[in-house]
Amino acid sequence: MEIQAAGGRAPVTVLDHEPSTGESPGGWPLVLALAVAQLVSWGTVYYSFSVLLLPMEAELGWSRTAINGALSLGLLIAGLCAYGIGSWVDRRGGRLLMSVGSVLAAMLLALWSQTQSLLLFYAIWAGLGFAMAATLYEPAFVVLTRRFPKSFRARITILTLVAGLASTVFVPLTQILATGLGWRETLLILAAINLAVCLPVHALWLRGDADLDRTISSAQPVDRRSLMRKVARNPVFWGLALCLTAYSATFSAFVIHLIPMLAERGIPTAIAIAAVALIGPSQVAGRVVVFLFSRYLPTALTGRIVLLALPASLWLLIRFPDSTAVLFTAAVFYGSANGIMTIVRSAAVPDLMWRDGYGAINGALALPAMAAQALAPLGAALIWSISGGYNAVLWTLLAVSTIAAMAFWSAAALSHHTVPPAEPDLPAKR
Repeated sequence: MEIQAAGGRAPVTVLDHEPSTGESPGGWPLVLALAVAQLVSWGTVYYSFSVLLLPMEAELGWSRTAINGALSLGLLIAGLCAYGIGSWVDRRGGRLLMSVGSVLAAMLLALWSQTQSLLLFYAIWAGLGFAMAATLYEPAFVVLTRRFPKSFRARITILTLVAGLASTVFVPLTQILATGLGWRETLLILAAINLAVCLPVHALWLRGDADLDRTISSAQPVDRRSLMRKVARNPVFWGLALCLTAYSATFSAFVIHLIPMLAERGIPTAIAIAAVALIGPSQVAGRVVVFLFSRYLPTALTGRIVLLALPASLWLLIRFPDSTAVLFTAAVFYGSANGIMTIVRSAAVPDLMWRDGYGAINGALALPAMAAQALAPLGAALIWSISGGYNAVLWTLLAVSTIAAMAFWSAAALSHHTVPPAEPDLPAKR
């Protein structure tokens, strides 16, 4: 159930052991199945890329910049598709779209294993951009928000907890497979895993999703053009858009350039790898904290706190460049903030704005954010090249992350004036 927070703020989720009245059947088994599919989708498509980069570079002779450009193209395509995919899931549910995305991802991973042409490689990643947009967090968040309107935050938190282990599972798995079998055979195995796990979940567990959304839509018809005109006039939307775009740029540039930055400072490789390894567990730990204390952490408060952690970690790295303890502290701050930020992003629209057209609005927010995520590492590299070092990059990222925090604080403050307080939900019958 949800209870109304003090002061008319967004409702806070309280986890029940039984489905709340009026929610979709399936409950926690459906959430866990969808979470496993997210883990596999992230692991096979996104996290495998960094592991396979070096063996591809060695065999094919392509430059590292050229190979990374394909990933940037995929992320840009995913951003461009985000609004249309969100609107589709709003209207027709996620079953067909996410099933098609799983099949497409598996086919393109298999095709990637056979590539000899850089042009074909870029075409494959353009297709994988669509597949990522159709299968990763955004459509899954829409599905859970529509099916479980009274407890979607708790369910999204569990989904991101499981999916947050994707790098922990698939980076070493991909490395072991690539070392023993080669990168081409590894991609074929990843394609088979994706198809065997994700397609059954999306095709079978999401049965009735379209019927659910048609029922909701017939009860509360939404004119998409009118909705987006209303969104464009809402300052909360623009605050969230600025926040998520600035945050995505900072996150992407920081994670890509962290190890080169530490090498420039003379940090031993073992210590640098250990610091990076802390980020994944810290993400999971942050989400566990949100899950356990969701009663006391409405979205507005959680976002305000967590968006201060990223500039704090960057400031620590600037202020204490040679301290190993500070490096590990900054990695924990950064990882936990990023883990919690995924939950804030999923709940910001329904909590700070409204739920109608959630998929379309979330897609509109994702477009500039994913474009920034794709382009920010290149921008950071240009700043490094012009300035001759990473200090200028860190100061730039500190400024951008501060803008993200200020934008969210403004959006949260404005939401109390532009969005009427939500009605408290009745407790579930026991």
